[in-house]
Amino acid sequence: MNNSLKNPSIEVCGTRIDMTQIPEVLGSMERWIISKERGRYVSVTNATSVAISRRRPAFKEAINNSSLSVPDGFSLVLLARLYGFPLGRRVYGPELMLEFLKRAEEKGYSNFLYGYNPENLNLLTQVLRRRFPRLRIAGSCASIFGLKLTPEEKSSIIDAINAANPDVLWVGLGCPQQEFWMHEHRHKVNVPVMVGVGAAFDFLAGTKPQAPEWVRDNGFEWLFRLACEPRRLWRRYLVDGSQFACQATGELIRHKCRRLGKRDV
Repeated sequence: MNNSLKNPSIEVCGTRIDMTQIPEVLGSMERWIISKERGRYVSVTNATSVAISRRRPAFKEAINNSSLSVPDGFSLVLLARLYGFPLGRRVYGPELMLEFLKRAEEKGYSNFLYGYNPENLNLLTQVLRRRFPRLRIAGSCASIFGLKLTPEEKSSIIDAINAANPDVLWVGLGCPQQEFWMHEHRHKVNVPVMVGVGAAFDFLAGTKPQAPEWVRDNGFEWLFRLACEPRRLWRRYLVDGSQFACQATGELIRHKCRRLGKRDV
């Protein structure tokens, strides 16, 4: 674990979830920027992430080696509460990004956007410049989704990021690609903070519909997104989601039984 701030955490199917909220994450990011640290990255973790990590140990390693693995998912928030951590809300990737960009505009932190779709990146950049006129966007770079890059192409992306010298690198490659990328390149990019924000680029650019706030806050975003993209997301939510629910429930029952057993001793 690369979490020097010692946030309390739980393990769900072997995947670390830090018990933190957006204001605390923002504070950590600022501290890393001010101290000019390197190799820090934030995994925005949800039930799908946990389900994938059970099948792919390398993905679990990428999450568990993050500086923060934050609970982006209503199910993880509920689970945390059942483990005794009264989390108020999920750490929702798009909201985290917007809240930091507000602070970045005020304090002059520079940002770099690394995604998979050049058109979306251009739209996102335009949206952010309108929303935050004084925001420093140091640059952007696109890597075609799912394409195996050559060593030269990988090197050119790293060179572009390092030449821009941003304070924060926002990575929107989707799960699990973004976590693998941040873990692999954490010591190659001269950036204090990397944050993998999944579909935030699409939502903020307006290229994909975003669930209403009341839907997101009440645990039904998965149903909204499934209705919008059934062919792409059915396995994620119906198969991975069901596996997560069964496995996490089993772990919780065992945890409660162990606690009851200790009380009886």
